[in-house]
Amino acid sequence: MPRSFYGRAATEVAPDLLGRIVVREQPDGTRLTARIVETEAYADDDPASHAFRGATARNAVMFGPPGYLYVYFVYGMHFCMNAVVGQAGVGTAVLLRAAEPLEGLGEMRARRGRERVRELCSGPARLCQALGVDRSFDGSDLVGGQDVWIEEGSPVARDAIAAGPRVGISVGVEHDRRYLIRDDQFVSRGRPAPARCSATSDPSRR
Repeated sequence: MPRSFYGRAATEVAPDLLGRIVVREQPDGTRLTARIVETEAYADDDPASHAFRGATARNAVMFGPPGYLYVYFVYGMHFCMNAVVGQAGVGTAVLLRAAEPLEGLGEMRARRGRERVRELCSGPARLCQALGVDRSFDGSDLVGGQDVWIEEGSPVARDAIAAGPRVGISVGVEHDRRYLIRDDQFVSRGRPAPARCSATSDPSRR
């Protein structure tokens, strides 16, 4: 996807990422790929966002330019990856929350220690583990990089997209900024924020 795709508001990019293909190319040239089925948007004025209190060494990538990968570590065990969006200098990102595995299922199974295809990428931590993405990928270029990027895939029609509250947050619960493909079996089962049904803390069941 071109840099201009990411240079928009998180709430525009998040639903537009559904149906796109996230690609992880390994050093030996083999590919692990998955179709994005669920995302969450996080804007700069969002108290649930890592960028809400300003730039730090940890979240610096979130402040642009857009089209880069922001990877964070949570709960001492999970990695989660986000596409940086919006304008440079403004901390906004879209969490890649769940995906349908496409290529490299054998390696994904080995990394996840799971056999069922549905359990490979149905959660942000699961997705990172299946693709082998950790903090070393923080700052990777999704546009011109050679190890991880997002391909066009098949965009999803708006009437096939549902929006609701995000998962695992205690503030910003009034925003319906979790986007998913309706009735898709690979959507995560994470519980939404108490108020209703996009990067911050997320427990992500293994």
